[in-house]
Amino acid sequence: MSAPVIGILAGMGPRSTGPFIDLVVTECQRQYNARHDVDFPKMLICSQPTPFYEDRPIDHQALEAAITDGLQHLEQAGADFLVIACNTAHVYFSSLERSVGVPLLNIVELAVAAIPSHSRSVALVAARPTVESSIFQNHLRQCGYHDAEIDWQAEVDDLLGAIRETAPPAVLGQLWSKIIQRVQAGGADTILVACLDLSGIIAHASTQIPIIDAAQSLAHETVSQWLHRKRGGTSSGGTKGESDTLIDR
Repeated sequence: MSAPVIGILAGMGPRSTGPFIDLVVTECQRQYNARHDVDFPKMLICSQPTPFYEDRPIDHQALEAAITDGLQHLEQAGADFLVIACNTAHVYFSSLERSVGVPLLNIVELAVAAIPSHSRSVALVAARPTVESSIFQNHLRQCGYHDAEIDWQAEVDDLLGAIRETAPPAVLGQLWSKIIQRVQAGGADTILVACLDLSGIIAHASTQIPIIDAAQSLAHETVSQWLHRKRGGTSSGGTKGESDTLIDR
């Protein structure tokens, strides 16, 4: 039996593609000690151009159509299951899931499932469209967590803008420190980062507050699903509670 193929839809934004692939490769090393080139999964990566602009309202119909096109392209190319390396895209998750005939993992469910059981108040750090969609806030509340509503989107926008402009690490560190200070002042006990552009920064973050990276959660489940299918499983994706994931955090 041939090994399963992972389909990764990325490119939203363009600089988030590489960091997510790095997370997947690191998960392979962590979960099953992958070492040689042949040990790693076959991955089909589609860096999909999408009609998203920072300075104008989202054309949801056009954006969803572009994402659907990318997913279907990966399916037709032979992917056995799919992941979307973008949080905002999950606004359309239900219709995107119906648009393809192979399983599609859900970054929102996976990220919330990764929150420590002792957490009570969660501060969401995400791009403005993700925050305004409320997809994470709604799922947090459904799972019994308090959404710490901290008025900091302007600071998050500044940080994301600095990342896109390739600001020096010292500048990024200062901007991130301001956000951490706001979290502490707001009384949250956990930070949920739901933006792939931030994964590279939080990997080097120094804080006593637990940080859950949605991208890390997705990468973890991507490799877990690949291992399960390689061993003959046929789980359909979703959260750990819905799929027969073999590797626990």
